Amino acid sequence: MSKSLEPKEIAEIAAKALDGKKAGDIKAVYVSKLTIVADYFIIASASSGTQAKALADEVELKLSERGLKPPGVEGYSKSDWLVLDYGSVVVHIFYGESREFYSLEKLWADGESVDLLAQN
Repeated sequence: MSKSLEPKEIAEIAAKALDGKKAGDIKAVYVSKLTIVADYFIIASASSGTQAKALADEVELKLSERGLKPPGVEGYSKSDWLVLDYGSVVVHIFYGESREFYSLEKLWADGESVDLLAQN
């Protein structure tokens, strides 16, 4: 059984999984001081619906290797916006114009932008 992971560790694993599968424009926003919904939002873009699903699958795989399964997954049927909810970390994968339309970065602009990919 794996040890319990801190929210930042979950966010780092998710961001690195997305990066490893060539997600576009990966952003991490620390929102814990703004909402009780999550500690981190991870936002990424996909170049196709197929890539969006592959990105979500990779995040699920990497976190399942650490003993985590998302209690909630939405969007597989449409794949223009996939959401993996790990409680303290919510991963958003957008395809097409959906990212610009929903503009989560602007909505959560008061959150702290965190570079999870630069850290070891």
